[in-house]
Amino acid sequence: MLIAGFPAGAWGTNCYLVAPAAGEECVIIDPGHQAAPGVEEAIRKHRLKPVAVVLTHGHIDHVASVVPVCGAHDVPAWIHPEDRYMMSDPEKALGRSIGMPLMGELTVGEPDDVRELTDGAGLDLAGLEFSVAHAPGHTKGSVTFRMPETTDVPSVFFSGDLLFAGSIGRTDLPGGDMAEMLDSLARVCLPLDDSTVVLSGHGPQTTIGQERAANPYLRQVAAGGQGAGSPTPPRRGM
Repeated sequence: MLIAGFPAGAWGTNCYLVAPAAGEECVIIDPGHQAAPGVEEAIRKHRLKPVAVVLTHGHIDHVASVVPVCGAHDVPAWIHPEDRYMMSDPEKALGRSIGMPLMGELTVGEPDDVRELTDGAGLDLAGLEFSVAHAPGHTKGSVTFRMPETTDVPSVFFSGDLLFAGSIGRTDLPGGDMAEMLDSLARVCLPLDDSTVVLSGHGPQTTIGQERAANPYLRQVAAGGQGAGSPTPPRRGM
């Protein structure tokens, strides 16, 4: 399996291209601010053919390049229905002027073909299997994508802004809710094997085992929410 990832734009949002191997079809995950050049470079380098864009949530730092990327390759974009409005109205999704000086250079709107994700769905794209889990907390329509373990590689978990190395996504923007975030962490992340590789929306690669041992939020939900209060509120990404 081939996974080509890179941080893009003002918010350093991780964009991923996933394919069975070089020279084959691929899925693009979260093409955010200024991600289009990096997407095209990875496509050329690995001789890939995109078949779909899938989105972990609708914040502009994850969707800003959806229209040009989908248009260039005539592919659909998949997003949860509760976050779909954010593609056309990112200011409403943010509720304040965070990052809005950049609005003039962003492509706002939907691509021609938008398809909606549902909890528990299985996506068969580019010869790959992705399990969708609805994981609200950062936004109402946040989702994660998990690929099954094979004989060659462990399971891979694209966590979006649900889980980061050492932290989680912020919950102080419209649609954010810390109680929902902790519930999503318990329901979606805790059952995963320790060997599961976590590729998140911001920051470095990690594993569920590393986060189970050291991430204060995952430790809190593993303990049943008990402890001396919540950890410091997260502020990574948007």
